[in-house]
Amino acid sequence: MSLADEINIVPSSFRDPSGFLFFHKGILYRGINNIYKDNFDEFLNSGLYEALTGAGLLIRHEETGNDLKLNGEIYKVIKPEMIDFISYPYEWCFSQLKDAALLTLRIQKTALELGMSLKDCSAYNVQFKNGKPAFIDTLSFEHYTEGQPWVAYRQFCQHFLAPLTLMSYKDIRLNRLMSIFIDGVPLDMASSLLPFRTRLRFSLLAHIHLHARAQKRFADKTDLKSSKKMSKASLLGLIDNLENTVMNLKWQAKGTEWAEYYEDTNYSPDTINRKKKIVAAYLEKAGAETVWDMGANVGMFSRIASSRGIPTISFDIDPACVEISYLEVKRNNETNILPLLLDLTNPSPALGWSNRERMSFIERGPVDMIMALALVHHLAISNNVPLYNIAEMFSGIGRFLIIEFVPKDDSQVQRMLSTREDIFSDYTQDNFENEFLRFFNILESEKIEDSKRTLYLMEKRNE
Repeated sequence: MSLADEINIVPSSFRDPSGFLFFHKGILYRGINNIYKDNFDEFLNSGLYEALTGAGLLIRHEETGNDLKLNGEIYKVIKPEMIDFISYPYEWCFSQLKDAALLTLRIQKTALELGMSLKDCSAYNVQFKNGKPAFIDTLSFEHYTEGQPWVAYRQFCQHFLAPLTLMSYKDIRLNRLMSIFIDGVPLDMASSLLPFRTRLRFSLLAHIHLHARAQKRFADKTDLKSSKKMSKASLLGLIDNLENTVMNLKWQAKGTEWAEYYEDTNYSPDTINRKKKIVAAYLEKAGAETVWDMGANVGMFSRIASSRGIPTISFDIDPACVEISYLEVKRNNETNILPLLLDLTNPSPALGWSNRERMSFIERGPVDMIMALALVHHLAISNNVPLYNIAEMFSGIGRFLIIEFVPKDDSQVQRMLSTREDIFSDYTQDNFENEFLRFFNILESEKIEDSKRTLYLMEKRNE
């Protein structure tokens, strides 16, 4: 077997002529092509690598030379620091995308100070590590030449400024456009969707509306070499203006159904504390090393896992809940929890070329432990998902399961049924157990005191 048969090239890296990512014996490497040799050497020798990694803005790497002897086109092979969970911009809340934008601009300013510049500003070059955004693409830098414009300006506006402005001024759910337009929101679309008042802010007028008009005007031009040069001072002024524009964009996380869930629930404080103790005991019994909390709301129960040092992904469908949870991550400097947006009835699909550039939600599993607290009734009753299908899906992504059954006589379920006919004759606790027993063994169950609800600890059956 040749080495080429032993390596697994990461599909998302095929567009970059500078290099590529690949796995070899389960370890992630980045091959650096000869075409990027001069820029990579300058990146290291200029002090930019140390400046960025020292400030926690860029992931570190180890040099391995080309010990794998891939081919003559490879200059070097490096082993980058691993990211535990890969997330995508359409799964981020407003403040996560905003922090990723500010990180990118800070990196560009640092690069200019040391004689280099970002040649691309894809939001996919940012991941969240230990609760904070970090740049992951070591090959995004090129030598800066005085007078040259910023080649990544349009991409920054499409990947960061346009979606942030749409989320701030129009509708927070428009971050989903990033899953449709994989290279960022088209500026002409953003311009047409934004309210007129955004034209009264000079920075938004310039960076989005006039920028979109200029793109349209020059779309058919084949020779743009005569475009005006930009001094370094002007380029730094552009970066400062973009930074101020992004910083001034706001979105207030309030007013949604689920953001105030714990203020409008049938749980008493004592009941919530009892539920927390049961969840903690189940986590301890399972010995879970990773957790996905599905329907996590603002992350109250996710933090039972993360506070024990367990890396936890805290998924919820509500942008306000994810925003609140992420702001708590920042406020408390939490390192083991990542709040993300996810509609479990329509989870993130595989996207891009051949549907392989961006992984689906399920492809990023499996995980040791799934938590599904106060979730099943929403899936089964609000979304008409049969209990069998719920159990089957959970069994495909996790080994252990902490799950809560909420019966029909619970006030929250009664509220759901108050506006629709009860056609859910199969939604009973006995049927819930029977359907889940097809895929899981029930290790423990306990009724939550002063409530009608029951918590279960389950383990996936051996196939």
